Amino acid sequence: MPPFKPISRENLIKALRKAGFEGPFSGGKHQFMLRGDLSLTLPNPHRGEIGRDLLQRILRQAEISREEFENL
Repeated sequence: MPPFKPISRENLIKALRKAGFEGPFSGGKHQFMLRGDLSLTLPNPHRGEIGRDLLQRILRQAEISREEFENL
């Protein structure tokens, strides 16, 4: 994965799949991905790239460290 910087939604989904998540699945207003009992809500695709702050929050919810993310 590229260094910790803004990322496209498509590349985020690819990285999350490498980390063991399945999906994305359709939800209410947002799609989500699953890994075991952990459900992770994804940002909508029409917002452009996912910034560093949002990426950091997503990784925290996914229980993935920054270092682990960069090595996916």
